Amino acid sequence: MLAIAVLALLCASASANAIQPRSSSYNGEYGGGGGRRFSHSGNQMDGPITALRVRVNKYYIVGLQVRYGKVWSDYVGGNQGDLEEIFLHPGESVIQVSGKYKYYLRKLVFVTDKGRYLPFGKDTGTSFNAVPLHPNTVLRFISGRSGSLINAIGLHWDTYPSDCSSC
Repeated sequence: MLAIAVLALLCASASANAIQPRSSSYNGEYGGGGGRRFSHSGNQMDGPITALRVRVNKYYIVGLQVRYGKVWSDYVGGNQGDLEEIFLHPGESVIQVSGKYKYYLRKLVFVTDKGRYLPFGKDTGTSFNAVPLHPNTVLRFISGRSGSLINAIGLHWDTYPSDCSSC
């Protein structure tokens, strides 16, 4: 009897997986050690990524802030350097992120589904290239570690939110 119950549970689980294929994936963490952990996982509930603020100095990515829908995330990182801000076009999404790091993040390049290439920082260090594991998914939020600079970044991918009329 127990074997039948276990078999039924396994079959139900397998059919549930067939109904709802997995769409989320993660790349990272790219960078060095140290810093305090941060995550924008809750921010994705405000909508898709609609803008990026990246602070850079002569050598590093100093700070990051992301706008989800119409709401800016908390700023992470330090305050030294130039702040650059880029807005995505309505319906535009980030589909690839590459960059460079050594002990800290040195370069970030965001590529959109509209063919835009949005580079920040300096071209030195160990390279990385992050894309989603599943088709038709986009960058939904970031995580990582920061202090006076961005120590490391993680990239979280999932489907574009279908219920974002205010974005």
